[in-house]
Amino acid sequence: MVRVRGIDVHPPLINTSCAWASDLQQLTALYDCPHTGAVSTRTATLSGFKEDSSHTVAFLAGSLSSINSYGYSPHPLSSYITWVRTLLERDPSSSKPFIISITESDPESLRKMVMAIRDLSAEHPSWHTRIAVEFNASCPNIKGHPPPSYSFSSLVPFLDIFAEHFWADRTLTIGLKLPPYIMATQFYDVIGGIATYTRQHGPSGLGCVNPFAFLTCTNTLGNSLVFSNQTVDGGADGSSFALPPGIGGLAGEAIHSLSLGNVYSFSALLAESPDPALREIVIIGAGGVTSPEAVARMHRAGAKLVGCATLLGVLGVAAFAHLNGEQSNTAVDGASDSIGDKAQDH
Repeated sequence: MVRVRGIDVHPPLINTSCAWASDLQQLTALYDCPHTGAVSTRTATLSGFKEDSSHTVAFLAGSLSSINSYGYSPHPLSSYITWVRTLLERDPSSSKPFIISITESDPESLRKMVMAIRDLSAEHPSWHTRIAVEFNASCPNIKGHPPPSYSFSSLVPFLDIFAEHFWADRTLTIGLKLPPYIMATQFYDVIGGIATYTRQHGPSGLGCVNPFAFLTCTNTLGNSLVFSNQTVDGGADGSSFALPPGIGGLAGEAIHSLSLGNVYSFSALLAESPDPALREIVIIGAGGVTSPEAVARMHRAGAKLVGCATLLGVLGVAAFAHLNGEQSNTAVDGASDSIGDKAQDH
């Protein structure tokens, strides 16, 4: 069991926020799966994202990799609050938590979203141990809104909101979903910036607390291009590119090594920090987690929890039995015949 501030996750395997965690049916399947230790929702905005046919996913031939042009969920945060409440009320004896993934381009809208999640958590005495919140600061597919996490100064107004709510309610479990970084200075900037939020608490100020309890590393790699003849359907629709916009976020095996490097870099910096509050931050490793061996590599790199999305898109919730070593590779090898149809459902 892995403790992430107020929530316990067992087994240490989750889905990451993605298109296959969009609605009540999908969330129910993830919640009922015995191989998931927590359930992440698709990233929601306050009022819902305007999704159209240009927002889609394609799976690459010869690799458990994907590229997508998705933005955020078309469902508003209020829908996820209703669905999470429904599942928590359905099974009050369970301890399996939800990670409600949210984002906004306006800090004041974000403030309202965090307050709504706090209100949900307060509806039952035990729900603060079953609800966490993740700020997705790293989606690369939003036109005119580059991910704020590539520049820490752009993150600050949003992190200030989360910190404000945390100091008002220290039962909150808050995390950040980060992009794949490639330069050492980017890792130092994030860790140094997060460290500024640590406060001393307790008798004589001996205890240190930081509002941020986990980092999800990594989101997709933006500005990626895949041609249609590189996909499982081979460009059957006659288009040149795998995605209507051409450019999208790359995920799956194609970014596994980069994601491992991010997990390793962040976990090393946190472990070496003189700030004891930073040393308590948990890494959720994600990116190319398509096999039990990939799960093991994430743990070796420093992740305490491991998440997947692309394999969920390929196999559905059977992905988690596979990652736990309870399903043969045959199911994965044969899944490519149907993933094109599966993608159309989301």
